[in-house]
Amino acid sequence: MRYDSGRVCLDLVATGVHPAEQLDDADRLREWLVGAGLVPCTVALDAVDDGWVRRFVEVREYVGELVRAELGGRPAPRALEYVNALAATAPPGVRAVRTADGVLVRALSDTPQCAALLAAVARDAVDLLTAPAARAGLRQCEGDNCRRLYLDTSRGRRRRWCSSEVCGNRERVARHRRRAVASRA
Repeated sequence: MRYDSGRVCLDLVATGVHPAEQLDDADRLREWLVGAGLVPCTVALDAVDDGWVRRFVEVREYVGELVRAELGGRPAPRALEYVNALAATAPPGVRAVRTADGVLVRALSDTPQCAALLAAVARDAVDLLTAPAARAGLRQCEGDNCRRLYLDTSRGRRRRWCSSEVCGNRERVARHRRRAVASRA
């Protein structure tokens, strides 16, 4: 899984578009929760089951609908209501703890619950869509067959692809092939 969208909520949306469903079981959801930084790798996620997977997929659909509607300048009242309701729930409590070598690291105050983790994703979407600077950097990848959303934090705000290494490289290779075919013709 990739975590290069620039926001947790956008990384969740990306799990359903590139190239196929990535949250297809509890193990993959556990991997995503840790990789996205919602849960430290030291936390046991024994409670994650197919019910959690269904709820995260549902949130993903609503967040994706809301963000794409915002990009398109149209309302998405049902998605907005859903995301707002989730964002009203308390996210997981966090605290700083010292490791054996004295370094402070982030830890959760308690075993993470599904509703609290969903709230963290929903709050990230609310923060993204209500912060003018962040919202202004919201983009959809221009790569062929890519629908990933990402936050453009590049210096000139001219980033065109979700990833230069993936979609950008594909685009450059395709452009090279078109030029090679045109020069032979």
